[in-house]
Amino acid sequence: MARLQRDFFERDTVEVAQALIGCKLIRRQDGIEAEAVIVETEAYKGSGDPASHAARGVTPRNRLMFGPPGILYVYFSYGMHHCMNIVTEPDGVPGAVLLRAAVPVSGLEWIRSNRPRIPEARLMDGPGKLTQALAVDLALNGFDVCDPSRTELRLEAGEALPFQATTRIGISKGKELPWRFAAAPGRTMPPSPGFR
Repeated sequence: MARLQRDFFERDTVEVAQALIGCKLIRRQDGIEAEAVIVETEAYKGSGDPASHAARGVTPRNRLMFGPPGILYVYFSYGMHHCMNIVTEPDGVPGAVLLRAAVPVSGLEWIRSNRPRIPEARLMDGPGKLTQALAVDLALNGFDVCDPSRTELRLEAGEALPFQATTRIGISKGKELPWRFAAAPGRTMPPSPGFR
């Protein structure tokens, strides 16, 4: 499949969050390649989105959210786990999509080594679990997923999956915005855990 190019991410954040459902997330480390299908995302914008890290303008922490698109914005949340976002919108316009959940397709043994003694259905059913399963941490903050010379992580087009929209979770502001998207139930592939 074709690697997702910059123009895929250089558009409205909500549109990208929807389009990422069903896309493939491929992680390569130490000669091992693991693949997962994205089944849940959340969109975060700029000043009009009180839950966004970019709501109050540019800071040293959130500067990546202002572009260019196709860059990873990884941060450490609550001193417990990493969250992986992909920057969206044209350069200079803040936006990012949080990858909330995925379903493993290959490299399961390596994924399990990163999440030992966890049932398969729970390996990647949350943003912190997803990053732990794929060994994503602050070392990948600023990583360009569109750079063909980089093989550590890439996104590819996949099967377009029907999805459902709900309000976002795990936040205290902007909860009313229906910017969380998850693969709908009833597919042969397990849906997002949020809709089981």
